[in-house]
Amino acid sequence: MIRNVVVGKVRDGVDRATIEAALAAIVALEPEGCLDVRVGVDAGLRPGNWSFSITNDFADADAYRRYDADAEHNRVRAEMFAPISAEIVRMQFEC
Repeated sequence: MIRNVVVGKVRDGVDRATIEAALAAIVALEPEGCLDVRVGVDAGLRPGNWSFSITNDFADADAYRRYDADAEHNRVRAEMFAPISAEIVRMQFEC
């Protein structure tokens, strides 16, 4: 199994509803080979935290690669996350 972890910091002035709409678009994708997806906005429990997180579990590396190259996934990234994000970091690891 491959776990994809994405953490983002939004630009100043971005409201919670905009972040939640972008995260909902990720959840709605339902890519083949995705076993689980979790998203969330930072709970504000510690200063300096980043703004949002996404984790996806994929059956294997090929399923992750299909997701990463998927046109709709890339549209959501370009149209919903790029305009609001100051920084995004990601990694994939085998579980």
